[in-house]
Amino acid sequence: MAKSADSNITAEPRTEFGKGAARRIRRADKVPAVLYGHGTDPQHITLPGHDTMLALKHGGANALLTISIDGNEQMALPKQIQRDPIKGFLEHLDLIIVRKGEKVTVDIPVHLVGEPNPDALIVTETSLISVEAEATHIPEYVEVSIEGLNVGDQILAKDLSVPSGSRVLVDDDHLIVNVTHAPTAEELEEELAEAEAEAGIEREESEEEAAVEGEAAEGEGAEGAAEGEGKSGDE
Repeated sequence: MAKSADSNITAEPRTEFGKGAARRIRRADKVPAVLYGHGTDPQHITLPGHDTMLALKHGGANALLTISIDGNEQMALPKQIQRDPIKGFLEHLDLIIVRKGEKVTVDIPVHLVGEPNPDALIVTETSLISVEAEATHIPEYVEVSIEGLNVGDQILAKDLSVPSGSRVLVDDDHLIVNVTHAPTAEELEEELAEAEAEAGIEREESEEEAAVEGEAAEGEGAEGAAEGEGKSGDE
């Protein structure tokens, strides 16, 4: 199980605030951020965009960062990462200060390895698992072997193996992986045929409803026209 690597990033103190300042920072390929925790006052900083992006890409959401500000170093973990919803670039980071040996709670992904038996279908019921780990030794993921599993087999939280110093924070009987029967080609064809039939019925019902609504609208229009003609004659 891999451990998140430590990334060194040199930051600059930030003195400009507001949306305009943030836009200028991003145009310079930098990222506005806030560093806080352990009773210290929040520090508003600017991070190098490329280096920060690489650190998060390599270490993921639990990347351990060593932030250097004016020669002083602080270890930190991402608390919140804001990205542009379309282009994906970093917009803002909230970083929380951590100390060596300190325990933190994080969510790490479940990675499946191996191959089940041919008639088995693997269903991942839990893709992220909450663990407590040392801030400087956060597992990058938890590895789960599905090699040779049969229909009806299950992997529970108590079956997971995490490094020494870490522990899983969910109930022992929490379901991680469920093994069901893999559908045959005939079963898939039947499901497809049923889905197409249901879609056809829904389409016919929609067309019938549209036709009824259209007839009703025409009727209302005819009645309105007749009433208008009657009024003109009375006047």
